Amino acid sequence: MNDHACQLHRLVLGPWPTNGYVLVSDGESLIVDPAWDVERILDAIEGTVVRAIVLTHAHPDHAGALAQVRRATGAPVHLHPADAEAFGIDGDADLCDGDVLTVGRCPLHVVHTPGHTPGSVCLRFDRHAIVGDTLFPGGPGHSVSPAALQQLLASLRDRVFTWPDETAFYPGHGEGSTIGAIRPAFQAFLARPHPADLCGDVEWEL
Repeated sequence: MNDHACQLHRLVLGPWPTNGYVLVSDGESLIVDPAWDVERILDAIEGTVVRAIVLTHAHPDHAGALAQVRRATGAPVHLHPADAEAFGIDGDADLCDGDVLTVGRCPLHVVHTPGHTPGSVCLRFDRHAIVGDTLFPGGPGHSVSPAALQQLLASLRDRVFTWPDETAFYPGHGEGSTIGAIRPAFQAFLARPHPADLCGDVEWEL
């Protein structure tokens, strides 16, 4: 993704595989979800000043190379305090709902979307959003319990699906889409009855 203010580079990393992202603007960069393949991440930020390393959530498949990238860049690590506590990660700064991170001329707005993990967040900028494992084109992120699924669906209903239809989202695995493209499937899913014990890898089309 390129526009006048920033460039978003997607890096497909590791054995799962996981999408890591590097956002570049005016000679500055921000690393999102350093999952694996340290050298590829460092190549992507070469020649830039790394302002921060951000975790959309702290699962190991999104943070596997965190320690190495942190040492190599000296950049501060930002994550939501709920995930810092849940996964034992010592961050440098809390990443809380409503915070704004800036890289070059590009402001990123932090949206807390709990459900996949307690501290999952999305990063919105212009008509784009990095969503981690909060949302995929085919369904919500994995949930470990029915209560977690309900929390995740509430995050999607009350936050993510309030975004304009043209908003492009970039997930933690696989290809992305737009909010408008999957809004009908999400709304149809919410309108249907579901088993009380529904959780795990849920799809919009059951």
